[in-house]
Amino acid sequence: MNLTKRLLMSLALVLPATAAAQSISQSQIEQFKSMPRAQQEALASQYGVDLDSIAGSAGQRNQRPQNVNVVEPVDAISDEERERARQEQENNEEQDRKNGGLKPFGYDLFAGSPTTFAPVTEIPIPNDYTLGPGDVLRVQLWGKENQQLELPVSRDGTISFPQSGPQTIAGLSFDQARQQIKNLVSEQYIGVQASVTLGELRSMRVFVLGEARNAGSYTVSSLSTITNALYVSGGIKRTGSLRKIQHKRDGQLVGELDLYDLLLAGDTSDDNRLQPGDVIFIPPVGDRVGIEGEVYRPALYELKNGTNLQELVNLAGGLTPQAYPQLVRIERNNDDFLRIIAEANLTTQKGKQARVRPGDRIEVASISDITGQYVEVKGAATRPGRYAWVPGMRVSSVIRSLDNDLLREADKRYAAIVRTDSETDTVSVINLRLRQALNNPGGANDIRLQEKDQFLIFADEGKVSAKSEDQNDIERNREKARRRNLELVERENGEEGEEGEEDYSRFSREVLFAPVLQRLKAQAKPGAPQQTIGVTGPVRYPGEYPLPASGKVADAIYVAGGLKDSASLYTAELARFGVNDEGTGETNVINLDLQAVMRGDASVTLQSRDRLLIKSIPEFAQAKTIELNGEVRYPGEYTIRNGETLRDVIKRAGGLTDNAFPEGAIFTREKLRQLEAQRLREAEERLQSDLVGVQLEGDDFGGQNAERTQQVQDLLEEVQSSRPVGRMVINLAAVVESDDYQPIRLQAGDTLTVPTIPQAVSVFGEVQFPTSHLHSEGLTVDDYLERSGGPTRHADEERVYVVKADGSVMLPEKSRWFGGRSQQLAPGDTIIVPIDVDRLNQLELWSNVSQIVYQMALGAAAVGNL
Repeated sequence: MNLTKRLLMSLALVLPATAAAQSISQSQIEQFKSMPRAQQEALASQYGVDLDSIAGSAGQRNQRPQNVNVVEPVDAISDEERERARQEQENNEEQDRKNGGLKPFGYDLFAGSPTTFAPVTEIPIPNDYTLGPGDVLRVQLWGKENQQLELPVSRDGTISFPQSGPQTIAGLSFDQARQQIKNLVSEQYIGVQASVTLGELRSMRVFVLGEARNAGSYTVSSLSTITNALYVSGGIKRTGSLRKIQHKRDGQLVGELDLYDLLLAGDTSDDNRLQPGDVIFIPPVGDRVGIEGEVYRPALYELKNGTNLQELVNLAGGLTPQAYPQLVRIERNNDDFLRIIAEANLTTQKGKQARVRPGDRIEVASISDITGQYVEVKGAATRPGRYAWVPGMRVSSVIRSLDNDLLREADKRYAAIVRTDSETDTVSVINLRLRQALNNPGGANDIRLQEKDQFLIFADEGKVSAKSEDQNDIERNREKARRRNLELVERENGEEGEEGEEDYSRFSREVLFAPVLQRLKAQAKPGAPQQTIGVTGPVRYPGEYPLPASGKVADAIYVAGGLKDSASLYTAELARFGVNDEGTGETNVINLDLQAVMRGDASVTLQSRDRLLIKSIPEFAQAKTIELNGEVRYPGEYTIRNGETLRDVIKRAGGLTDNAFPEGAIFTREKLRQLEAQRLREAEERLQSDLVGVQLEGDDFGGQNAERTQQVQDLLEEVQSSRPVGRMVINLAAVVESDDYQPIRLQAGDTLTVPTIPQAVSVFGEVQFPTSHLHSEGLTVDDYLERSGGPTRHADEERVYVVKADGSVMLPEKSRWFGGRSQQLAPGDTIIVPIDVDRLNQLELWSNVSQIVYQMALGAAAVGNL
């Protein structure tokens, strides 16, 4: 019978089952639990021991205080804390702006916030780890007896080892405790060996105070170091020091951590392990200096124990390859609190040892651009930039292929070479016939290049516009698809974006030549006049250009893209500005034979500020058209010659048809339409003013003010809805048949509409039922008014007038052609009954405006009824 059986037997004889279970030690229970289940039940039944009581006792005996999670997840952050974080971010951004964009170094290390408190414990335990209450030792016994023990360190610093009683291990290092347990096992257990490891680790409470983002007390793992606690607390505010973080224990300074050692060198030697009750204190930030320019990490750095310039550069990551160490600018405050500029040379020992002061702003200058041994390509090239220059190289050495080295939209006929004179530092422009240069390498056009020459490759605006027109539909579809995809990306990413497209206008002559022209103007002086000229007229790219080195007019035209087909080859003008014998500026105009100029026969040489005017062929390709509609033999759009009349064009159109009604022809002209539109705008403005006046008068006329207001509003709406026609009254029958009728000279945009023979007489205006009536012989104006229900109470019966089919107006009451309103009407006539404005005590403008509206409506209706 082994030790466990003897133990159970003795306990069962002396104690009740429950008491026995409670008095059994942990090691004895572990021995019992290592037996098979059947053997445990048999022994328990034999000696009267309750297995559940033993298990419950073990659970109570092994129960440890649970760690309290004091770090809330991000989702649980309150609105107040979130607002505080937002304000802190805004303050930091404002401070960065004040510092010229420089940010304090190192604070991004703690930019994130922990979502949970999950200390890393799955790491090797150091031998010098100090044990304390809450730690658990795992002891594995093997040999004569095989057991697995878990021995928690109690609050009094002891562990209960089987058959050995309490063993004090608190305060011992893990290596010392391991050796002590091994010695104990070897002394009390014969043939048994032990392996000791650490199980669960204790938690402890530490304090993070000072300029911490979230100062307070935190429960951390016993393996935690200073940086672990800093991370748990959310990091350090920008007002806190990264270089003097204090580690205190029992009021005494244990150590000091410089986070720059960790960030810049990965040194964690001062990252001490914490003990329960330790305090991490973050003091305010120390003196700072800023460094920018050609260093790898421009930022604000905190000084410590005096820092020289070379040490500061090392903190900033060192100098970049583009740095110019001989010039380091230092902006600092002097003793009078004024900002001054000092300089240092980092290539000397004195410059390296120069002390930096709090508040200094240091800038490491960059080396200047490449100063020689290059040529540069700008504009519509496939690979713009600088190329190595070697003596004797030509244009074809840089631009080898028009298709591969230039963009598809490039002008492959012409380029410019901007050359700088190294002795005078002045620029000149050499015109290059690019295609000819590449087609004949080594020829006259394949110019030898000099150091610092610049190629200007221009975009052919004709190709760009042709592309936009030929691929109009394709581009629109691509744009729609692009925008849809962009919207999807924005919705997914929650941000806006815009995909850029190539803007070929930045390769135009105007843009690329702009800095060259500015340089040419700036370098002008007496004896060296401004080397620019102007080209205007029908050339492809009119504008201001550098004076060609050859001085030929043909070269200037070539630079401007060449002549358009509308250019007149007979003559051109050259305006030349000079000074006469009296010292006064004057302008002379030289007439040129453009044909001779283009052939190279002209002897005129361009000079400074010359202005070349290329004249256009008069009325070149100006297609003037009119439109014939309705009852003509061949209606359509006709091109007219200068001075051609309406009668001539009608003859060209085959004359009028048998069904034509020339008395009702409508002839419109664009200029008249514009005049009518102006009259409508003026009438609208007057009516709006009258409407305001009527509304301000109040209701002083027996309730008539509201009626008058409505009347003006109705008329204003009619004016706003009216569209000008531009009708001109003509007698088309006389135009066609009579040689004595005044000829109507046509203008571009004229329109003639010949209606069919009408059968109706229309009644418009203030009648009960405005409509059209079938024409009947013998009916008078009054007859048709009666058929429309008669005038309304707003009608002005004394001003009734008739608009004839040809657009002319007859007044029945005053006409000498017929006796009053008993005159018979013809088909196509229209009776207008105007508003009685006198009855409403209002301006005569209302009547005039109503007549304009009615006449325009009649013309538009006549055209629309065809």
